[in-house]
Amino acid sequence: MAFTVTSKKSGKTYHLHERRQKLKGGQEVTLYFFAGQPGEGAIDQLPDGYEVSENTKTGLPLLKKKA
Repeated sequence: MAFTVTSKKSGKTYHLHERRQKLKGGQEVTLYFFAGQPGEGAIDQLPDGYEVSENTKTGLPLLKKKA
């Protein structure tokens, strides 16, 4: 079951995903994103050191590193 967040503004549910991306220099990074439907790359929990916030204008969830 994917980690989910419900938008306070719109009431929509979003599912957390991750994807490994190789950069031009050869370095690999992990990208985290929210999608409306669970799909390939859906993850069950928040990564360590991250927290969820919400864009006040659009209501879309954001993943931010903890301060």
